[in-house]
Amino acid sequence: MLGLESSASPPHARGFFGSITWAMPDDYRFGGLSGIEVSADGLTFFALSDAGGIIAGQFVRDAVGRIISVNAAPVRPLKARGQSMLANGRTDAEGLALAPDGSLYVSFERAARVLHYADPAASATNLPEHPDFARMQNNSSLEALAIDADGTLFTLPERSGGTEKPFPVYRFRDGVWDQTLNVPRSGTFLAVGADIGPDGRFYLLERQFTGIAGFATRLRSFAITETAMTDERMHLQSIRGQHDNLEGVSVWRDAQGRLRATMVSDDNFNFFQSTQIVEYLLDDAGQG
Repeated sequence: MLGLESSASPPHARGFFGSITWAMPDDYRFGGLSGIEVSADGLTFFALSDAGGIIAGQFVRDAVGRIISVNAAPVRPLKARGQSMLANGRTDAEGLALAPDGSLYVSFERAARVLHYADPAASATNLPEHPDFARMQNNSSLEALAIDADGTLFTLPERSGGTEKPFPVYRFRDGVWDQTLNVPRSGTFLAVGADIGPDGRFYLLERQFTGIAGFATRLRSFAITETAMTDERMHLQSIRGQHDNLEGVSVWRDAQGRLRATMVSDDNFNFFQSTQIVEYLLDDAGQG
């Protein structure tokens, strides 16, 4: 099992709870983390690498619930439909969703698709594809993935095709995709992660890259109806450079009944970036 060193981060954004830098120096595949799912008690997790791997681990928390260390197994390469690993050019895993039955769903860029895994070591099962998937931008397709308590999946691309165009949300239920839902786009933020919280709301993690100034992060949530995303709430918007490239989000309720967002950053396998785990209290930061 491998751990990490913890570090403090100033609470520049309202609701900030804690931040650590995570390293697994003995594992050459570690990095590029683009998705995370945290258990209901906030102690165990899965993290997804955009190099086509998955990590299972546990958080060690202090008396007030802040993460102080991580124990994790080495990165496990995801399999294709048989026993072989994912082929070159088909490993760009971006979105992760933990189903109520404990199985995992993974969405991919480049070769846009969603795969189902009974467990991290299992072979993949391909879900049907929506016709739009094949027409999406090569490096900006199925970036985010979420699942609700009934097992309905929601995915969306990183880009919408214009700053005035909403992000199309694709919903998978009863073996069929539909595209009746949209999330309004605001400014130059791009969609990078999603989750359905224990409150049933759709949480969208967004990123803005501003060059040398670094990344800004935004987290919004919406109520889901049959035909629309409604009741938009802004929970978080960080200043540029406060955090690294946060791409994965998991929303859960702690022992005090507070909603928390646990987010993970993609270091792009660059030495000048880092893998961070960042947490915010959403009830304190949001609108209700």
